[in-house]
Amino acid sequence: MATKKMWGGRFEGKNSDVTERLSMSVHYDSRLYRQDIKGSKVHAEMLKDMGILTHDEFKSIVSGLDTVLKEIESGDFNFRSDYEDIHMNIEARLTELIGDAGRKLHTARSRNDQVAVDTRLYIREETEKIESLLKKFILRLADIAEQQRETVMAGYTHMQIAQPVRLSQHLLAHAWALSRDLKRFETFRNMHNLCPLGVGALAGVNYVNNRKFLAEHLGFAGVTPNSMDTVADRDYIADILYASSLLGVHLSRICEELVLWSTYEFNYIRLSDQVTTGSSIMPQKKNPDLAELIRGKSGRLTGNLVSLLTVMKGLPLTYNRDMQEDKEPLFDTVDTVLLCLEGMIEMFKDIVFNKERMSETLRGNFSTATDIADYLVQKGVPFRTSHEIVGSIVGYCEKEKRNFFELNLEELRKFSNAFDEDVLINLDPAGSTERKQSEGGTSLSSVLNQIESIREIVV
Repeated sequence: MATKKMWGGRFEGKNSDVTERLSMSVHYDSRLYRQDIKGSKVHAEMLKDMGILTHDEFKSIVSGLDTVLKEIESGDFNFRSDYEDIHMNIEARLTELIGDAGRKLHTARSRNDQVAVDTRLYIREETEKIESLLKKFILRLADIAEQQRETVMAGYTHMQIAQPVRLSQHLLAHAWALSRDLKRFETFRNMHNLCPLGVGALAGVNYVNNRKFLAEHLGFAGVTPNSMDTVADRDYIADILYASSLLGVHLSRICEELVLWSTYEFNYIRLSDQVTTGSSIMPQKKNPDLAELIRGKSGRLTGNLVSLLTVMKGLPLTYNRDMQEDKEPLFDTVDTVLLCLEGMIEMFKDIVFNKERMSETLRGNFSTATDIADYLVQKGVPFRTSHEIVGSIVGYCEKEKRNFFELNLEELRKFSNAFDEDVLINLDPAGSTERKQSEGGTSLSSVLNQIESIREIVV
């Protein structure tokens, strides 16, 4: 038999079964139990200072909440669906344990500000975990970049060989994208580190409470400035979902390359047996499943963001029950991001790069054509003219099936008298990376500077 609702004073009879099932959230928001108990303890201390609780009542509440915490963490707590959510479950059990003092705890607060503070505390804690793993992965990329600083490979545009680049430059490109993700998480965590507790349902509370006390004791930098915005706001959830979805896109792009690079056709890398799987029918297969799974989960992260934005877009101020739909996307995103980052770190722990194969591809698709065009520019030829000349050379090589990288000076001078003996050095892809003099380019000095900068950002 269902217990009378804590809010049921003006109601006759009980909710229908479908209302009960739609209203219930304790099966997923129960994971907020630590934050809820933490917030309740600080709220109780404020009520004591306000004279609403006696010292003995306050001590009884804290002791009772400690008992509830132990019961939950030991698996002995009975989560009841008829109490709807984690907040009511804890309050009901507290009242069972200590009596009327438990019924005083909800004075000067609403579930609206209670759930907001629980969720903000949760996001702050989980964001710190995400940042920690993200830093670890970025540093791993920087370490590999330093180890592979002399490895040169073909860089691609449109999935066609474009120009020679250092493998380090390629890895650092991903590291820089991830560093922006790190900054986003840090920025959002700091921006939303404001305490919502104490604003009540929407208008404030009929007590002279001390919200600054609540903020200080819960580790917030300050208090939210407007009571209505506080309970209507879910930007702090949308922001972590956005940061996570963009991080997911970046991880997916890395994983796409890992899948491509591990193919027989590319053969750029070898992933360890610990992060690959076999086929149920083909004995020879070694599949990059971990990379594929992380690549797939990026869509899930984006979907969670879209889900919340769609819920929020048409809601009038202030609180609406639709907002209960914020928790499942949040929890799923946090779990997914943490798992994906662990997977990325694991894949890059023992990754092996095939330097010989990477070197071979440098001689594909005329990778130093731009170097030759720039060589002509240095000889006084306008760039558009030099571009046309080198394009004609490429056309000649394709038609005559000639090796672009083995053309001699006599052949090159058929296209321009500006060519001299030193052009042959520029034709060789081995030295191309060192001809890139612009800041942020793929030269060794630039790559080493980038590694140092990345480490400074992360550490």
